[in-house]
Amino acid sequence: MIHITRRHFSLLAGSSALLAGSGLPAFAADQAVDTAGVSKDITAKATKKYSIGTVVKVDGIAWFDRMRVGVKQFGADTGHDTWMVGPSQADAAAQVQIVETLIAQGVDAICIVPFSVEAVEPVLQKARDRGIVVISHEASNLAATDYDIEAFDNHAYGAKLMQDLGMQMGGEGGYIATVGSLTSTSQNEWIDGGVAYQKANFPKMHQVAQRIETNDDATTDYNKLKEVLTTYPDLRGILGAPMPTSAGAGRLIAERGLKGKLFFSGTGLVSVAGQYLKDGDIDYIQFWDPAIAGYAMNILAVMALTKKPIASGLNLGLKGYESLAVADPKRTNVLDGKGWVGVTKDNMSQYNF
Repeated sequence: MIHITRRHFSLLAGSSALLAGSGLPAFAADQAVDTAGVSKDITAKATKKYSIGTVVKVDGIAWFDRMRVGVKQFGADTGHDTWMVGPSQADAAAQVQIVETLIAQGVDAICIVPFSVEAVEPVLQKARDRGIVVISHEASNLAATDYDIEAFDNHAYGAKLMQDLGMQMGGEGGYIATVGSLTSTSQNEWIDGGVAYQKANFPKMHQVAQRIETNDDATTDYNKLKEVLTTYPDLRGILGAPMPTSAGAGRLIAERGLKGKLFFSGTGLVSVAGQYLKDGDIDYIQFWDPAIAGYAMNILAVMALTKKPIASGLNLGLKGYESLAVADPKRTNVLDGKGWVGVTKDNMSQYNF
């Protein structure tokens, strides 16, 4: 069983300030990452130019379109050769092939957001064996990485989602949880944190079925949620880890006229779920800025390449990443930030991406 530690509850208790006004920026789709706090040693034009490829789960969706902004900006700021690439659909084998291509090209570093940690583990170890630095995100259990950077403590993030969902549901009834893949580490940790919070705080709630895999696709989300609703017509809650669930759930609630009867809390973007927020079909989404995460991964890549110290307490100078923490003393190369934000229809206009 997953337990939320005092540290997790401490992070959760502080989340209201984070959501209300922690200084995290409001974003437009192409708005640049605020690098005012980043060390000049990092943003100075490089005397040695490194090639750094960022590999994402799926190219061409809003989340990773936003991450590309940060990846490209890092290259423009520093003079390093940085770019982002990913498969057109969430596909572990396709992601592995992209990494193989980067290895063959002889890049200096690979930043990666894995669709399946198990699938990419061997190929990333191959990259490291050839002297390529690997930096990961959303992959806290990945072994074949120099450093993994998380935007926040994953269990606390999921606990906050469940806190909101439980309040919407009045603490009673059945709910379902979605993940992009059962091997997507961070998303499953969010759900772990949410379920633990539910059991501790909303004992009259229960999961009606096992976690649903959606392949990070809104249409798949929608279709699978329809199937669940057919089997469980009294379903009252949807806890969504992957970003597209916000659109799939919103569409289902809107089409079936289930506003006020079926509730959603999960990862989402205003560009994807904004209309459902505005119309009241869903009440709450949560996320972090992928552009900042992309920029942060590339900073760590250069720091690792240049042998600069990377440890707990590191300040990258980016909002939400001012004091990276090590949650597990056995995994000192896994660093957590404090970079999530929560959005309702009242503040959605501040987060336009």
